[in-house]
Amino acid sequence: MRFGVTGHRILPPSIVDCAVRHWSRVLPAGSRPHGVSNLADGADQLFATHVLAAGGTLEVVLPCEGYAASLIADDSRTRFEDLRRAAAKVITMPYPAPSDQAFLAAGQALVDRCDHLFAVWDGRPARGLGGTADVVTYARTRGRPVTVLWVEGVVRV
Repeated sequence: MRFGVTGHRILPPSIVDCAVRHWSRVLPAGSRPHGVSNLADGADQLFATHVLAAGGTLEVVLPCEGYAASLIADDSRTRFEDLRRAAAKVITMPYPAPSDQAFLAAGQALVDRCDHLFAVWDGRPARGLGGTADVVTYARTRGRPVTVLWVEGVVRV
């Protein structure tokens, strides 16, 4: 079973706790899951870290060349580089720079490489093409099961 992730880049602490608790139950230490991630800040890196800690393998789908420069914080870029190096496979979409089209293409490629999608998502529309809602919609049209991880009443920034 190959698990993918999509989700928001800035997560409230209660959402981080919700996602980690869920993954700890369904992908426990030693379960050796196969995870697919775009390695964006937030949900993507959180999931990738969990997959590796559970003894799993990580497959990365990057939206474009130079993607790390689009990450929000220095620690996110450092984590990105560590996770990218730890990945068993890295695929880079054929885009020269970050763009909504590159993010959408990477999200769709991620869905095409997984059997089940975790969405750390507030259920609201995407703020730009290729956002979490677009990836969830694509997964559902492809018949992929989607598990939404969010706490009712929590609003993202």
